Amino acid sequence: MLSYQHAYHAGGPADLHKHMALAGLLERLCRKPRPISVFETHSGRGLYDLDAPESTRTGEAAEGIDLIPPPGPETPFGRALAETRAAHGPRAYPGSPLIARSLLRAHDPLTLFELHPAEHAALSRALEGPNTSIRKRDGFAGMLSLAPPKPRQGLVLVDPSYEVKDEYAATARFVRTLLGKWSEAVVMVWYPLLPARRHEALIDGLSRLPVLRDEVSFTLKGGKGMTGSGLLLLNPPHGAGKIFDEVRAQAPILRRL
Repeated sequence: MLSYQHAYHAGGPADLHKHMALAGLLERLCRKPRPISVFETHSGRGLYDLDAPESTRTGEAAEGIDLIPPPGPETPFGRALAETRAAHGPRAYPGSPLIARSLLRAHDPLTLFELHPAEHAALSRALEGPNTSIRKRDGFAGMLSLAPPKPRQGLVLVDPSYEVKDEYAATARFVRTLLGKWSEAVVMVWYPLLPARRHEALIDGLSRLPVLRDEVSFTLKGGKGMTGSGLLLLNPPHGAGKIFDEVRAQAPILRRL
């Protein structure tokens, strides 16, 4: 879909859940000296201004990042946020591509897919640099064309917009196919919790695979629309379950379901 733009939701409570968990996961994967390959199937623009018209129109950052204690530099997300704001100003917010680039090492390749023309252009401006590949291509097809990569150890973040009903089932099919081609991949899948409960098609589609699942609830827009956020972690590294507890400690507005 080419209509979705994440700037309207940047810094909201769902972003905190996804981005803090991603930062913690990357920190764990980088503890060993070997290089890792990192991919994102739906990258967005990578860098956001929380005072931009899109953000102020929805007010989601005011119900997310602006409501929690400032993340400290002792946390992976705090380090990425501090680096972003030092470079781009006090209201800058890093999307997942910029979080990854902030925490990865010089020898860890990052590959980003984004199909939306304006988002791809903004992503290229924000992230273009050494060891980063930015591709204007469907993320699912592009990822499968590269799997398995070199280095074979690595992470794939999967967070489509879910604007179409069958995107939940399609995401599950993609993850199964990806793991069939690249069995070592650590895969993190984000999904929204909505009253229609369409995410159950995603859960059911991955039910035969070993997976860590974390869901949180939060209050957003007076309880209208999204009621929470979910993450699935496949092939998690040792100790990865603690990441979710660390996220809730940093962001108490996220309530475990």
